Amino acid sequence: MPRGVAIPEVRQHLFSAVERVIVRDGPGRLSGRAVTVEAGVATGLLYAHFSDLDDFLAAYAVDRAFLVSSGASALPGRAGEGSVTRNLCEALLATPLETVRPWARLLVARPDLAGSVRAVLGAGTAGFDAIEAAVAAYLADERRLGRVAATTDPAALALALVGLLHHVVLSADTGPDAPDRLRGAVTALVDGSTATARH
Repeated sequence: MPRGVAIPEVRQHLFSAVERVIVRDGPGRLSGRAVTVEAGVATGLLYAHFSDLDDFLAAYAVDRAFLVSSGASALPGRAGEGSVTRNLCEALLATPLETVRPWARLLVARPDLAGSVRAVLGAGTAGFDAIEAAVAAYLADERRLGRVAATTDPAALALALVGLLHHVVLSADTGPDAPDRLRGAVTALVDGSTATARH
């Protein structure tokens, strides 16, 4: 990008660049220069908005954790509507896997960033924790409505579903069929409970 050209939403431009670096080279190769080269901007631009690389990565982690949390936030309100399995799949895939994948990989490589996320968004209310809480609340409501078997443990099933999402985004095989793989696995885990509830 030529110097002197205004960049709307500079933060998001840099966040998108860091995602591409993580996906292509892995989080271990991250540097301020790698991000700015990928973004096509002068190195100083990153440091004009963030105090250092750690500050930048913390801001990125918080931003994407909020995005992931928001994607699942409407799920509990859908109890009693549509298909239980479809509702769960839509919630797990509300944030594109292409966005979740680099964020999750960074948090595995830099677990200290989870503390930054908790400090800003609150413990248990962001990222995968938020999805797990929303899924558990939704399943508990569906169980009360009789659309999920009375023997279903909402918290345990929610943990299994989020663990599945985590595996898919961290798997080496994360091609374009990943959403379909996730839907198939969610269906296999959930359909037994909903079928039991109908009998």
